[in-house]
Amino acid sequence: MTTRTSAPESSEVLREHAEDAFAAELAALAAQDDRPRPERWRLSPWAVATYLLGGTLPDGTVISPKYVGPRRIVEVAVTTLATDRALLLLGVPGTAKTWVSEHLAAAVSGDSTLLVQGTAGTPEEAVRYGWNYAQLLANGPSRAALVPSPIMRAMADGQIARVEELTRIPADVQDSLITILSEKTLPIPELGLETQAVRGFNLIATANDRDRGVNELSSALRRRFNTVVLPLPGSLEEEVDIVTRRVGQLGRSLDLPALPEGAEEIRRVVTVFRELRDGVTTDGRTKVKTPSGTLSTAEAISVVTNGLALAAHFGDGVLRASDVVSGVAGAVLRDPATDRVIWQEYVEGVLRERDGWKDFYRASRDNSR
Repeated sequence: MTTRTSAPESSEVLREHAEDAFAAELAALAAQDDRPRPERWRLSPWAVATYLLGGTLPDGTVISPKYVGPRRIVEVAVTTLATDRALLLLGVPGTAKTWVSEHLAAAVSGDSTLLVQGTAGTPEEAVRYGWNYAQLLANGPSRAALVPSPIMRAMADGQIARVEELTRIPADVQDSLITILSEKTLPIPELGLETQAVRGFNLIATANDRDRGVNELSSALRRRFNTVVLPLPGSLEEEVDIVTRRVGQLGRSLDLPALPEGAEEIRRVVTVFRELRDGVTTDGRTKVKTPSGTLSTAEAISVVTNGLALAAHFGDGVLRASDVVSGVAGAVLRDPATDRVIWQEYVEGVLRERDGWKDFYRASRDNSR
């Protein structure tokens, strides 16, 4: 069985794994979940979807939503994991792909840590297996010298493995997944052995819509995945809710002030991001130029969290416009040459005339000097 190394007390951990942070909710769901469960699943598909989307259990236990979006997207993702198809979560940056991946693994397997982080330098060993070279040189190839990858461990234990940023991994390393996903086996030719996946094994991969040209998936590999596209939040209210929830969670882990005093600034940050992202103001009356950055929900969360820290350590603890505008400008100005002009035009053409935004306009103008 897979074992996890010892960790500091939960109060000392900067960011707990999903299965630890929401252990009480997972336990409550498991206790009241009387629906059929696929083999080695901790919860039924219905309970996994409830864990992600939130709800109230018959005994009154409130399950907090981990993902705010269309229910059908979550249902399709969960159902895919109960089949022989792997799951590919696709979307632009900041659409909660990693977040959803982690929580799916936590709910299904109780372990979200079987993770391969995709980069341009990810080697084949990270997907298949490597070797303990001291033992290899001393005794030659053996089971004791073999170092299993997270995917190999998931296959052996019937758990969910995760691959982040699949399209950033070199194409030849990507294709090492084909046999794993199609034959559900991982050959070990050096030993004349193989690891066969047991029931419960599956794989969740994430990929960025904007990285399609980095290392495009081969058609053979793409056929092994069921692709679920995670959209950007559909409305201002939905995005404000997402940012508020995540900032609240992050703030508690960092001992930052509570959010009620900063609710208006969250709404304003999200409004600015959505307008610049969509190229039009929320009332539909004014077109604006779109900067080069993604201005994602994740970036809005980062901007507000940083502003909250500024307010806590260098202000009076209340989130104000002056605490967030530098972060907003930093998110917008990815290409200093073109984005600066776009930002200044937006500040002077939209924020200057907006009722109730004078403090935000002044802070934005002063920050640009």
